[in-house]
Amino acid sequence: MNHLLEIRDLEVRFALRSGDLTAIDRIGFTLEKGERMGLVGESGAGKSVTGFSILNLISKPGYIAGGSIFFRGKDLAALSPEEMRSVRGNRISMIFQDPMMTLNPVMTIGDQMTESLMAHRKISRASAEALAVEKLQAVHIPSPEARLRQYPHEFSGGMRQRIVIAIALLTDPDLIIADEPTTALDVTIQAEIMDLLLELCTLKDMAMILITHDLGVVSQVTEKIAVMYAGKIVETGSTENIVARPQHPYTQGLIRALPGSREPGSRLYQIPGSMPNLSAIPKGCAFHPRCERAEEVCRREVPELLKRGTFQRLVACHLVGV
Repeated sequence: MNHLLEIRDLEVRFALRSGDLTAIDRIGFTLEKGERMGLVGESGAGKSVTGFSILNLISKPGYIAGGSIFFRGKDLAALSPEEMRSVRGNRISMIFQDPMMTLNPVMTIGDQMTESLMAHRKISRASAEALAVEKLQAVHIPSPEARLRQYPHEFSGGMRQRIVIAIALLTDPDLIIADEPTTALDVTIQAEIMDLLLELCTLKDMAMILITHDLGVVSQVTEKIAVMYAGKIVETGSTENIVARPQHPYTQGLIRALPGSREPGSRLYQIPGSMPNLSAIPKGCAFHPRCERAEEVCRREVPELLKRGTFQRLVACHLVGV
């Protein structure tokens, strides 16, 4: 079966004077056309590095050390810079965390949208502006013709994020990678942005990888989830199964830490400790120093990501029955 996206044994390292650090440790997953997937974990888990790797945006001293990234049958890791430019921002678009860092503050929204479109399409400026207006309408921005002449600072945070989404939609991509698209937005605007992304993916039959630390957000938008910890995928399966019946202790901790999972007035659960530094990944299971159920085998052996027990998902944990 030809998947829209298939990642096999992806490994990303950072070359430092003290030695190479592994940020992504032989992960793999697939994505079908129109499918929505959540990539979940705390800061430092490797989520954003995975997204950047797909688009070959890893900056030095980082580099892809191994594995394959197949998109529509082509290995993106093997493409030349020129060939990659025909994919990046064209067939695959990315929505970055901070729209003010994404948008050029000294260019109008119209100039930024038309230049982006004309870089990938043989199209006149008038046609590009007409398409830009259409995409601004698609993300529910009022008076789009007038908005083309405005600068990023003239918009609210939520409106800027909508513009970034509109830019990502300009070429009708097959896949959108949304990296924490609701960062720094208030709760109401967050919900609007996620509803918008879901609406657009459904209407355009676009696939999406949603990168976030919030399992609550992912559960409302995605069809499947991959939970990452210290550069590895530790649990993956359908969103419904993982949210309702998490198996890995780390996934269970993330769900227990959600505000809605506790009785009103009770203290929120917090996973003890923090994500390990890349230069000090523990032996065995990387999560064992923070795990309340860890046994000797967890400190000694790295668990494989396998289908365990009767659960319809893959789990990397010695304590879940095979």
